[in-house]
Amino acid sequence: MTIYQDLLGEEFQRLHPKLQARYSLPMGKSFYAVGTMSKIETGATWLKPFLKLATRWQFLFPENGDNVPFTIKNTCRLLSTGEEEIYWERTFYFEEVTRHFNAFMTIDTKRKIVNDYLGEPSLFYSDLKMGVTPEGHMHIRSGLQRFVMGHLEIPILRLLEGVVTVEEGYDDAREVFTIQVDIRNRIVGRLMAYEGEFKAQSL
Repeated sequence: MTIYQDLLGEEFQRLHPKLQARYSLPMGKSFYAVGTMSKIETGATWLKPFLKLATRWQFLFPENGDNVPFTIKNTCRLLSTGEEEIYWERTFYFEEVTRHFNAFMTIDTKRKIVNDYLGEPSLFYSDLKMGVTPEGHMHIRSGLQRFVMGHLEIPILRLLEGVVTVEEGYDDAREVFTIQVDIRNRIVGRLMAYEGEFKAQSL
C-alpha cells in the first residue's frame, strides 16, 4: 500500500482505475509519462525575478507557453526513518530552456494530510489535502505552509501563502491522463497555472 492509498483509505477505490494504478506505486518503482502542457501561464511581470530565482531550487519558473512538451516521473522509495516517500520530478521543455518542478511527499497519518516539500533542495513546505471527485478524479488542495531554510522551517502568513489546487483525471476516449494546476496568492493573484495531458511510458 502506497502513501496515497493509506491516506485515502476506501475513498481510493472511487478513483478512475487508471489513476488507481498511477498512484499505487510499488516500493522502488517509478511511474513515468510524456505529454504536453497546452498552456502554461505565470503571474504579473513584476513577479518574474522571484520566479527566476526559484529555478535555482527546481521549483517555480518565469516562462509562459503553449503546447510545451512535458515529462513526469514519480518514484516510491524508503527513507532512513522507515517512511515511504514519493519523489516527484516534473520537467517542462520550453524552446530555449528546460525547467524543473520537483517535490518530496510523505504522509501524516494523524492529521490525514500529505507533507509536501517543494523544490530541490526544498524551499517551501505545504500541507496537501487529497480527495476524490464524483467523476473519479484526484483533487488536491494546499493547506498550511512554511518557508524552509535548511533544518529551520518558518510559518508563512496566510495572506502570503501560495494557494494550490490540482485536479488530475483520465480521458477514456483519448486514453490520456489530464491535469490542471493553479497556484495563486490571495494578494497578488496567479503565480502559475498549467493544464495539459500525458501518457504513461515504460522506462
